[in-house]
Amino acid sequence: MSVAKKTFKKITTHVLQEMKARQEKIAMLTAYDYTFAQIIDSALIDVILVGDSASNVIFGHETTLPITLDQMIDIASAVVRGVDRSLVVVDLPFGYYQGDGKTALKSAIKIMKSSGGHAIKMEGGRHIADYITRIVNAGIPVMGHLGLMPQSIYKYGTYTVRAKEEEEASTLLEDALILEKAGCFAIVLEKIPAELARRVTETVQIPTIGIGAGPYCDGQVLVTHDMLGINKEFSPRFLRRYANLNEIMTQGIKNYIEDVKSGSFPTIDESY
Repeated sequence: MSVAKKTFKKITTHVLQEMKARQEKIAMLTAYDYTFAQIIDSALIDVILVGDSASNVIFGHETTLPITLDQMIDIASAVVRGVDRSLVVVDLPFGYYQGDGKTALKSAIKIMKSSGGHAIKMEGGRHIADYITRIVNAGIPVMGHLGLMPQSIYKYGTYTVRAKEEEEASTLLEDALILEKAGCFAIVLEKIPAELARRVTETVQIPTIGIGAGPYCDGQVLVTHDMLGINKEFSPRFLRRYANLNEIMTQGIKNYIEDVKSGSFPTIDESY
């Protein structure tokens, strides 16, 4: 007896462009392992970001800077194996593309070939535009990232909102146009004023994905561990928690410990 196969439309960069054109919002979340990727993908998320935020969430570092290309490849490979529908975008980590275009291209090719990801993401504007063009010309889709850029946190010295002043806002808008011309298929806008995000979204022809950038972007992204309430320490204004898994998991673990200590687990019925 044959079994009917699940049918779905796989998300591609072209699909995201179509979604912007018909004003359908794009939903994006992070994943760092196979199990989470399976759950998020089966919920029909549009884009999964294998973020260098794994440096914080998975490895416990203070910033995103310490994570390596090989670590990103290992994480992305696990995520890709758990995905059927979503577009998987992988962050190029700090230190593997800022130096020159040749290094950037080599890093991009390695992460795509070794992880099976569908696209990469790079932080920065005009200063890396030539590198982006070289990577895109090699057949690798690139998502840009403007506004607050965590890989440059020591340059900024703070995680506060970027581009509040008109000069920086104008530069960011120009950078968005430069990234579009360089070949980016989408741009993440992080922690910038909502009205500026609206201007960028209405100016560029490619989708914008906001995080702390207000409601006018073409889509939104959050760190899954934050929005599910697994991580309790991070509570910025833009974060909406959709669950409180930290408390649920903690209570479940306490119940398990109590049952083991009391001898009520396992029972005879739970034995062979």
